[in-house]
Amino acid sequence: MAQTGHQVHWCVVEPLSRERLAEGRPLFQEQGLDRLCREQLESGRLTTGFWEDVPSGIPDAVFLSLQPGEEGVAERLVNMLASSTGCGLIVNQTVGPVGAAEQLRTIIKQANTRSALVSLPDLIQEGNAFRTFTRPDSILLGCEDGEGEALVRELLRPFNRRKDVIQVMSLREAEFSKLAISGILATRISYMNDMASLSESLGVDIDVVRVAMGADPRIGDSYLYPGCGFGGPGLSRNVLALVDALNAKASEPGLLEQVLQTNERQKEVLFRKFWQFNHGNVAGKKVALWGVAFKPGTHRVDNAPALKVIEALWAQGVEVSVHDPKALADIESWAEGRGELILCDDPYEAAEGADALMLITEWKPYWSPDWQRLKRAMREPLILDGRNIYEPDFVREQGLVYRGIGR
Repeated sequence: MAQTGHQVHWCVVEPLSRERLAEGRPLFQEQGLDRLCREQLESGRLTTGFWEDVPSGIPDAVFLSLQPGEEGVAERLVNMLASSTGCGLIVNQTVGPVGAAEQLRTIIKQANTRSALVSLPDLIQEGNAFRTFTRPDSILLGCEDGEGEALVRELLRPFNRRKDVIQVMSLREAEFSKLAISGILATRISYMNDMASLSESLGVDIDVVRVAMGADPRIGDSYLYPGCGFGGPGLSRNVLALVDALNAKASEPGLLEQVLQTNERQKEVLFRKFWQFNHGNVAGKKVALWGVAFKPGTHRVDNAPALKVIEALWAQGVEVSVHDPKALADIESWAEGRGELILCDDPYEAAEGADALMLITEWKPYWSPDWQRLKRAMREPLILDGRNIYEPDFVREQGLVYRGIGR
């Protein structure tokens, strides 16, 4: 927003976040964001501080994107705005249950401020957030009686020029659409993981099946890649919120509960393959993990499949070494007080003396390893490919043992 000429004040709640911003560092690791943040701070179009430090003057719009536990800030902020003459627009981007925006609208009315309220659930993809914000495929805009629509369209005009991707709906419809999108994506992933499990027992390569399914225009090829489960704060939280809403309305477990159960089971699929390969004799062995972030392009390990794999290995007395381009600090923080991890700055260092290499997060540097170097480094050249990024026959021709998902 600052890059397109707006004067933006970035307010944060958590003190550590304010310190990072004061140092000119963004709160997230995203491609291109460091440079962009630094440029806008230097230009003066972007300023930062605590949420109470709203600059003098009435803002045209206030965007609320609060974390769980920070919801009370919204009510206090509305009351602060009401003590002046309000602002033109309050944009709610905080993830919450369906109806959260309506609760905020009630607070706005009680505060007797004339601010319009809209819901603008974000559909950006972590790790690729800059591109998916500046070149969106879809924008969900919830508003009542068109109130606030014109100002939102003006604010987003630089990012909505190729074609109009703004879909206008009610507040509740926007919130529910966001959760429903997450639900169908999670369902596709878990369905493919079920098919991958079945394909192994039938002697079928799931990758061939995936291509055939994706070629059908009624299905498409997005989110059809089987693997060792999905994680992350966004998708997992959205699906859980949808499950809670369904459980509140239905007496029997629904499809999404099965999706979550399938996903939790899938997170341990690489451990089960390791266990089976060694006939259960895994105590004292060493396993190397390549990639522990919940997806490429991010440092976050929230609900990542790697966490469940590590816990299963620890429980069986297996030594665990880890490499990840960005997530070593986060995984070290998670492991503190739980167990011992060997953190490695080099992927081949992690594989040194390992009885298996588990590929969990498909970072680009992992796609074309030096197979002979890997073979020399490992004690047992077992490759457990949790994302099916390698060609099985080629890996086997290099003298290594390959196990994928559904292959």
